[in-house]
Amino acid sequence: MAKGPKNAISPTREENFPEWYQQVVRAADLAENAQDVRGCMVIKPWGYGVWEQIQQQLDLWFKETGHKNAYFPLLIPVSYLAKEAEHVEGFAPECAVVTHHRLEMKDGKMVPSGELPEPYVIRPTSETIIGAAFARWVQSYRDLPLLINQWANVMRWEMRPRLFLRTAEFLWQEGHTAHETSEEAMEETKKMHEVYERFLTDHLAVPVIAGEKTEAERFPGALNTFTVEAMVQDRKAIQAGTSHFLGQNFSKSAGIEFEGREQGREFAWTTSWGVSTRLIGTLLMAHSDDDGFVLPPRVAPTQIVILPVTPKPEHEAPVQEACEKLAAELSCQLFHDRKISVEIDKRDLGGGVKTWDWIKKGVPVRIEIGPRDLEKGSIAMARRDRAPKDKQFLPTEEAVSGIVETLQSIQDTLLKRAREFRNEHTVEIESMDEFRKYFTPENKDQPEIHGGFALVHWAGNVDDEEALQQELKVTVRCIPKDAKLRGEPGTCIYTGKPAEGRVIFAKSY
Repeated sequence: MAKGPKNAISPTREENFPEWYQQVVRAADLAENAQDVRGCMVIKPWGYGVWEQIQQQLDLWFKETGHKNAYFPLLIPVSYLAKEAEHVEGFAPECAVVTHHRLEMKDGKMVPSGELPEPYVIRPTSETIIGAAFARWVQSYRDLPLLINQWANVMRWEMRPRLFLRTAEFLWQEGHTAHETSEEAMEETKKMHEVYERFLTDHLAVPVIAGEKTEAERFPGALNTFTVEAMVQDRKAIQAGTSHFLGQNFSKSAGIEFEGREQGREFAWTTSWGVSTRLIGTLLMAHSDDDGFVLPPRVAPTQIVILPVTPKPEHEAPVQEACEKLAAELSCQLFHDRKISVEIDKRDLGGGVKTWDWIKKGVPVRIEIGPRDLEKGSIAMARRDRAPKDKQFLPTEEAVSGIVETLQSIQDTLLKRAREFRNEHTVEIESMDEFRKYFTPENKDQPEIHGGFALVHWAGNVDDEEALQQELKVTVRCIPKDAKLRGEPGTCIYTGKPAEGRVIFAKSY
């Protein structure tokens, strides 16, 4: 019996999706678990390079929409959180608390001492401490709107950490804004929601379903939470970004008051919104294959790697010269307003080792140049969105002139594949029997891969959602913004009550 093609990653996605994910993170050299620091990760240079691309591109959009960056303290007094009961209740189980301010030796051991008069929480999110600053900064309607963004780390004491998807400490951006009217605040909330939707689609090549969370899934203290939900290759959902309309809840607890246009005192209307390094996990699960990471060109730290092929010492100088010349010609071109990033792999390693190293890292384009290529004036090009051995032999000039088109083709192909996969696994369901069957694994050996997005008529309450989560481990991911997905009114499959339209249920990370 003929053997199938050998894959770089073992197990494959079909064999064990959770373990496949961990192996891709390791093979791509993205991150590792921090030693002796529970639930935290070390983001390695290639993984951080992806985050830098996400950060730089989003930061540009934030500034184009009028936001400015600032930085606020890592430590938040417990009394700040206590002012907003619903907020602190939502985050209390995840909080890490600082109670002492120094260490001392006692009986041969280092122990905490110097108890603080008030404990601090390591920020799980910054609404409360930023609200305290806004209260100082906002005195008049003329000080509004206040549009602030922070790039920072946060800590949430996750019980079941997984690299990039859920770690105790992670990197993110959190936008916080204050407005004169509720209409302006809601406009801001929806604007940033649309920014996330567009960024994931256009830059990460991850199609998302944008919509609003139900009451059960709302951000603690928010009046409305809007989300972008991505489907990954085990058919689960990932909440990739959220934007919250906070009303006046936080401004009242923090005292964000201003002199209104009619001379009376008014409370500001606030928003918050954020994405995190979870986007790297989303990217990996959406696009990668059984040979490793697959990166969309728009967020690849290195978009093209050039591999010199030098069978004999006398080939080294001319081949290296040709590689340098090609790198210069490629890197002076722009791909979406960014100079194309090119790297020449000069490591003293075998060609096969280097090739597979870059395949596993997901670099979009690999180019090989050897002595025969110099004679022909050609190169060998391989695209990461195709099979590893699928190479094109092109005249060098043609490869250079067409490189922008090649990168765009890879970007478009990844988006098309992900959209087709999501559409294939999004179904309308009309009964609870069908619903239960959809979310119950048929193959006990593959409990992780089944189901998808279920579009169902829904009129249940918080308790109903909790009951289904306990039974099937599913949640309402969102009420879709797209009228075609919401559909016509119907009958709730769970309660039998009239439903305004459909919602999306899924298992999720």
